[in-house]
Amino acid sequence: MKERVSILDGNTFLVSDQRGNIEPSFDFPTGLFSFDTRFISTWLLTLNGERLQALSIDDAQSYQTRYFLVPGEPTHYLDAKVSVIRSRSIGASFEEELTVLNHSVQEAEFTLRLDIGADFADLFEIKHQRHKKGRTTPTAGENELRLTYRRGGFHRETVISTSAPGEIDESGMTFRLRIGPHGEWTTRLHVAAVIYGARGEDIRATLPLGGHRTAAAIHAEQDELINQAPKLSCDCQSVSTAYRRSLNDLAALRYESIALGVRLLAAGLPWFMTLFGRDSIFTSLQALPFLPDLVPPTILMLAALQGSRLDDFRDEEPGKILHELRYGETTGFEEQPHSPYYGSADSTPLFVILLDEYERWTGDAALVRQLEFPARAALNWIDTYGDLLGTGYIWYQTRNPETGLKNQCWKDSWDSVSYRDGRLPEYPLATCELQGYAYDAKRRGARLARTFWNDPAYAERLEREAAALKERFNREFWIPEREYYAQALDPEGRHVDALSSNMGHLLWSGIVDEARAGLVVQHLLGPRLFSGWGIRTLADDQGRYNPIGYHVGTVWPFDNSIIAWGLWRYGFREEAGRICDAIIGASWYFEGRLPEAFAGYESDLTDYPVQYPTACSPQAWSAGTPLLLLRVMLGLDPQGEHLIIDPAVPDRMGRVELLDIPGRWGRVDALGRSRTPHEQHGAH
Repeated sequence: MKERVSILDGNTFLVSDQRGNIEPSFDFPTGLFSFDTRFISTWLLTLNGERLQALSIDDAQSYQTRYFLVPGEPTHYLDAKVSVIRSRSIGASFEEELTVLNHSVQEAEFTLRLDIGADFADLFEIKHQRHKKGRTTPTAGENELRLTYRRGGFHRETVISTSAPGEIDESGMTFRLRIGPHGEWTTRLHVAAVIYGARGEDIRATLPLGGHRTAAAIHAEQDELINQAPKLSCDCQSVSTAYRRSLNDLAALRYESIALGVRLLAAGLPWFMTLFGRDSIFTSLQALPFLPDLVPPTILMLAALQGSRLDDFRDEEPGKILHELRYGETTGFEEQPHSPYYGSADSTPLFVILLDEYERWTGDAALVRQLEFPARAALNWIDTYGDLLGTGYIWYQTRNPETGLKNQCWKDSWDSVSYRDGRLPEYPLATCELQGYAYDAKRRGARLARTFWNDPAYAERLEREAAALKERFNREFWIPEREYYAQALDPEGRHVDALSSNMGHLLWSGIVDEARAGLVVQHLLGPRLFSGWGIRTLADDQGRYNPIGYHVGTVWPFDNSIIAWGLWRYGFREEAGRICDAIIGASWYFEGRLPEAFAGYESDLTDYPVQYPTACSPQAWSAGTPLLLLRVMLGLDPQGEHLIIDPAVPDRMGRVELLDIPGRWGRVDALGRSRTPHEQHGAH
């Protein structure tokens, strides 16, 4: 049985235990959330004073769940005289239908109690276990409980109503039931999470795409998006399962921005249900061959919120692309800098990379011309504010030592960058993959300048700078005695010499000298980094290695998908297939839904990939991973008005056929077959 069950529809999501209950927790955020605020922190159902146990859970849809419950502790012999069905759905509001069924031949009396509470905690308050500074006022009315939170101008409200009469008090609802033989009783509970604006209006009611959507409307919208994607037919069930789950999760993770009223991709549930620069860009790159319409809203939003000034609190700099956008209380009162926060050194070059890749795939020259100024500003940031030490590299060091991120690469936890012996370096740091992104951004920026901006002189300058960066990088980041690239340079220019997965991103960017690519691949797929389930973030003989450490030994599906793309770029098709095979094989054990990360244990030590305890699931760039792996396996690459298809399907996967791949060429089909007979991944 699952420990936690979640339902979501972009802006709003709910996380409960396997019985449908919510109780205050700071270990993992359970509750009803919307725009970074927890609107329900207690939702506990009892029958005659007893908690209920789940017989079964139906959670096939992302926005609907049904629980089949009975009283008492589960035993081998169960003869329940009563059962309860909880049917819930989520949109802009949360609805739950409670049905109590009397299975006896006698009339029976029951007391059904629902304890209700709302702490209105900000997600950052949950993470850091901070106490509230405002005041919550409960008001019990006729068939309605209203919970109101105020702190100055910050005003949120949870309104719970019931269709059946009950006894309403300030901490919940009680229903005293008399049900006839084989009879039933039902009530429908409606929970509205109200976000008040400066003028006292409910902000979500003003959203142009609709603040209050029915389950049918959500279903239709998600189906419309999924039906735009290519149709997959293949012999390997784990590939099919992962593909369908990915499309479903990407559809469910879309949310409506308060700022622009467009649908964007949230990064992941539960901690990251908002726009992230880096995550949104990587997910867009992964999904581009399948759902290209997801890209323009994201890239336009990132351009609209591009940094325009120096702001130490928010780590903002002119031309810089945001890291994270939040709407909660701690952001509103500037206790957190996320309005938005710009603490990532990679989102800016990645912005240029995505713009170019999007045009290569779709032929949308109008968007490239529209975003010329933001793209030039991003390229300028690389050489100015990005180059803190004036060495020609991107460095990072937060301007906000109190609440800013120490590490501003994709591995942004505090201990993710280290020397081999486990020591942590001083700042600023120049991690290796940032230089690869800068190299790729300059080369792609040159193509855009020459082809669309009518500026050949700028294009030539960018190409010269890219070539010089590649030459300097390969000279100064390479560790000859270890035959791999340093994870970073420290402020003195010394190698931060831990062996990590970062090198795979270098292959994707193209900055690696051809003569060294084979050595990089040997390390990536060698026993120190490759667990059998995927490539670890840190090699298992390094000082800080921990197979269940966030960025110091776990396997990240997104990371592996970018590495596989890099291996493909350098012609290591069989090796790329090993990664595809491993990650798709791992997805089988997660019912097709790859989590944010999983443990880095050796595959011969475990019969299945071990879950990372607080991993986000679903997470956008993990949902995008099977899509990018399909692109790699089928060798899909846009060249002018044509799509090159050069498949190299891993052994035992059999036939992989992708129909109606969208792009500037219209729609085309791709087919690949492995050289050896198909075997089911679940049998690994």
